Order: sequence, then C-alpha cells, then structure tokens
Amino acid sequence: MTAPVVARTRAELAGALAARRAAGHRVAFVPTMGALHAGHASLLDVARASVGDGPVVASVFVNPMQFGPGEDLDRYPRTLDADLEMCAAHGVDVVFVPGVDEVYPGGEPQVTVEPGPLAAVLEGRTRPTHFRGVLTVVAKLFGLVRPDVAVFGEKDYQQLALIRRMVADLCLGVDVVGAPTVREPDGLALSSRNRYLDPEQRRKAAALSRTLQAGAQAAPYGVDAVIGSARVELRRAHGVDLDYLEVRAPDLGPTPAEGEARLLIAARVGATRLIDNMAITLGQPPAARTGTDGTHPDSADREAATTTQGDS
Repeated sequence: MTAPVVARTRAELAGALAARRAAGHRVAFVPTMGALHAGHASLLDVARASVGDGPVVASVFVNPMQFGPGEDLDRYPRTLDADLEMCAAHGVDVVFVPGVDEVYPGGEPQVTVEPGPLAAVLEGRTRPTHFRGVLTVVAKLFGLVRPDVAVFGEKDYQQLALIRRMVADLCLGVDVVGAPTVREPDGLALSSRNRYLDPEQRRKAAALSRTLQAGAQAAPYGVDAVIGSARVELRRAHGVDLDYLEVRAPDLGPTPAEGEARLLIAARVGATRLIDNMAITLGQPPAARTGTDGTHPDSADREAATTTQGDS
C-alpha cells in the first residue's frame, strides 16, 4: 500500500500530476468533503477501473459555499488522517487537500455557476443556494485537476444530474460517471452525516430505504401507486419527518407516465437531514391496465392507486 501524494496548494497539485499527464495517462477524479466511508471507497474503485494505470485524484474539501445559514458547516465531520488511509488502501495517487483560501483566494468568487431551474426543486426548495455552491466548487476543481473522468455517487442524485448538465452545457469535456449507492445491511444509504445519529435515530433512519423499496415494488402499477405505497410504509415509521417524496424522470425532468424514473426522498431524523433515491421502472397507469370488468387487476391490495403525487 503506497501512500498518496498530499497536495495542499494548486502548485503542488499541478506538480504531482505533471509527469503523469505528460506520459499521456487519463486522469480520474473523485471530489469529496472528507469523512470517507465505504461509499466513497466504491467511488475510488470506480475511478481506478476507469483509467487503469492512469492517476486517480481525490480531493478533501469542506466547501463553505454549499452550506446555508444554520447548516452544519462548523460541525461537519473532518477525519483527514482516516481519509488518507482509505485513499491509500484504494490506490489513490494524489489527494488534494486545499484550504478555503486556496480554493477561494479572493474570498467568495464574483463569478459563480448559475445552476438553473433544476436547482429550484427537491433539495433546492429548502436549500436555495446549495447547488450554486456545489457547481461553482466542482467547476473550480475540474479546472485545477483537469480530469478526463469524474466519479460521483448516485446517492446525491440531484447533484449528479446538475453536474452532468453543467458539463454538457459548458462543454467541460469531462466524462461524469455515477456510481451506485452503497447501503448498510438494513438498507440505510451510507452518508457522512449518519454519524450524527444516535442508536435509536439510526434505527429509525432505515425507514427511508424501506419507503423507497415499497414504492419501487408498486412501480408496475404507475406513479400514483408508487407514491401511495411509499407513504403507507412511511406511516409505519415514527420519528421520521418527511420533507419530500417525489417521482421524476432520470434527468429529474417532469414525471413520466411510463418507463425509467427516479423515486427520491428527503426527511429529518432528529436534527439530521437525510436523502436517498432509487431507480424504478413505471408501468402503465391504472386507467390503462383495467380488466374487462373495468377494475384494476390488483385494486384490492393497492391503497396506492388512490393516492396522488405531491400530497405532503
């Protein structure tokens, strides 16, 4: 296990990559805010597989621009020594660990990335400045690392969709790869914020994944069935304060009537806000699947068929 080069300045980062870039290797990049866990490890492994012997770069930077007033910037977990050990164990060549002044040398930048209308829905309804901060720092890191491939987790699905849109709209020339969500045995999606949960809250938090699973199982019966079945499951949970539960297209556009879609949830457990999502495949809506007697094939056990999306 070889320790990665730790670059704390732009100059050190450029120097660490110069020889590898001159050799013609493709560069893979995994931006993180640290507090790395098995989910991040899977991103590092995807990055390594994407470039073979080429360099893999990870960054560890808690970006103040993506935190709103009253959010957890000051208490966000910082575990650099453990992060570097994980990076070494997963073959990372360079870890970029800049300070705030290195990323934003003139203070908050005057020119930022406007994330557009997709940033106003889902997470953006409660965190209106969040994605402006995310896209701005990702664009800056892309400019510093100049990767060929960048890997992001599907758990932060709206972030992934916006980064893909930014790369396409601004012609950044980076192949953005989404890696599947890594889960605990009870289904809870791995997140650095899970460590905020006490044991009882941790038990309650597993309801998010059960809610998604219930919705996914109803997907053959249409959107209303998905939302209804998910809400039935969520009502069995206690101590989970729902923010949103929505079905959207894979690019987070309008909800499709049929085909591939994404079911997304956000909720608070105690003071901790958690998000999760799942890919689903929608079947025909109930009206299109009635039998010869005009009834839905499984109407007897589908409370979901009478529940509308967006009822919160």
